[in-house]
Amino acid sequence: MSFLRRLPADVRKSLATEPGERVLTFAQGEDGYVVATNLALFLADGTRVPYETIDRAVWDEDGLRVLTTAGEVRLERLTEPRMLPETVRERVNATIVVNKHVDLPGRGGVRLVARRRPGGEVLGWTLVFDDGLDPDDPGLRAQAEQALEGVRRSMGV
Repeated sequence: MSFLRRLPADVRKSLATEPGERVLTFAQGEDGYVVATNLALFLADGTRVPYETIDRAVWDEDGLRVLTTAGEVRLERLTEPRMLPETVRERVNATIVVNKHVDLPGRGGVRLVARRRPGGEVLGWTLVFDDGLDPDDPGLRAQAEQALEGVRRSMGV
């Protein structure tokens, strides 16, 4: 059975894991193995992406597309996805403490997201503005910060 295959020992040894980090699942990609641990996603090139820095991970016909909170997009073409997409979704969702969309006066809205490292405390908040809004607009930013303060007070985070 294909799901019983083990990650090759040389791949496992090449992962720059933290103490206590363990492999949950993996998939063969066009450029190497993509590995999900309990703390991070390792891309085929060896890049370690902690789950709390992944804004979105989407599986489609092209493969696993990962968007980080810094705006970086990575595509991993997988020949056999196995349980990787489901595992990544579950691990990313587990880092979200608060995910709330707030309308801004006459301008659209902003999604306020608080994340934590698996098993850890809240790391901080991310402001994700609706398409078409300029996150560098000082007035818009002030409105978003005000909305964030209200959400933080009401949720105690």
